[in-house]
Amino acid sequence: MEQTQEISGSRLADAWAELQSHADKGNPLEADAYRLAFADPEFLLRRETRGIRFQLEMLKPDVEQQAQGIENTIVVFGSARFPAPEQAQQALALAQDSGDAQALALAERQTRNAVFYEQARLFGQIVATHSKSLPAREQLFICTGGGPGIMEAANRGAQEMGAPTVGLNIALPHEQGSNPYVTPSLSFKFHYFALRKMHFMMRAKALVAFPGGFGTLDELFEVITLVQTRKAKPVPIILFGSSYWKRLFNFDVLIEEGAISPEDLKLIEYVDEPQAAWDAIKSFYKL
Repeated sequence: MEQTQEISGSRLADAWAELQSHADKGNPLEADAYRLAFADPEFLLRRETRGIRFQLEMLKPDVEQQAQGIENTIVVFGSARFPAPEQAQQALALAQDSGDAQALALAERQTRNAVFYEQARLFGQIVATHSKSLPAREQLFICTGGGPGIMEAANRGAQEMGAPTVGLNIALPHEQGSNPYVTPSLSFKFHYFALRKMHFMMRAKALVAFPGGFGTLDELFEVITLVQTRKAKPVPIILFGSSYWKRLFNFDVLIEEGAISPEDLKLIEYVDEPQAAWDAIKSFYKL
């Protein structure tokens, strides 16, 4: 059996070596019916093979996380635009020196929002510290969208405590690279938003949503809908920054108009401190 695997592996390697040779020599890839299907990028990128690409994008992160013992995650969402406090302070000092009123207003806003970066970082530290002494199958790992801002902060906090961290990034027209605090072997890149969001939920034991924009709202309401409709198991859904979220949404309107049931609001919980977010998760699971 082992010999069979080696032969198979050799054949796969040969197919990719041939493909790499074309790239190294700058040779264009002509349509080639004889080329192995899995080593034919033009074929894999056809409209007809989209289903195969779905399967691959579903399978690869799942296999890799299983291999590295990532079974339970705490998913952190939030704005990619909120800077680290040190960056915000530098920008503020420059704006103050410039005398530009518009630049100063922007820098002051960034300094205000940088507080959320620091709180996400502290939350990541709390989760990682809790998991250190647990058996592997009970450990909780920070998982984010892998980008900058709040995502970076949560990954950073966990990484500072020596814990692996997961990043589920997305390929965008304005290229977004993974932040430096995601464990390289757990840094995944997606083409399809739907597959990426599915992976967020597959291992999630809780969702903590910090202030954010359209992307954060999309991810948040996807989770709320899945839990409300019982398409996903109940998990704590925590809105970090009560002032932000309560200014953004008046959920009572949905109840007044009969669009949701009063008990649906029990699906979410507001917090304003990293420890309070962790306490909500501990209470839910009776940790």
